[in-house]
Amino acid sequence: MKNSRRQFMILSAAGACTLALNGKVQAQAMIAETDPQAAALGYKADASKVDKAKYAKYAAGQVCTNCALFQGKADAAAGGCSLFAGKQVAGKGWCSAYAKKA
Repeated sequence: MKNSRRQFMILSAAGACTLALNGKVQAQAMIAETDPQAAALGYKADASKVDKAKYAKYAAGQVCTNCALFQGKADAAAGGCSLFAGKQVAGKGWCSAYAKKA
C-alpha cells in the first residue's frame, strides 16, 4: 500500500487532535481520596466528613473553594489545586494544607 502526502497530513492532524484532547481529559480528572498524596494530606471530597480528632486544625466552614491553593472560581463545584497538579479537587473538599484566602 502506497501512502500519499495527503494521507500523511490527514493522519498527522488526526493524531495531533487526539493527543490534545487526551491531555485535556486527563487534566480534568478528579483526585481520589485514596490517592497517596491526597491520603497523606487527609483530603476529603466532603469537608463535613473530616476526622476532627485526627485533624484538630479543621474548623467548620473550611472548604477548598475558600482556600488560597484552590485555582477554580469561588462558587465552582470542582477546580484545580496547586498541590495536586493535573487533577481537580471538590469545591466542598478539605485537606490539612488548607490556608484561608486573603
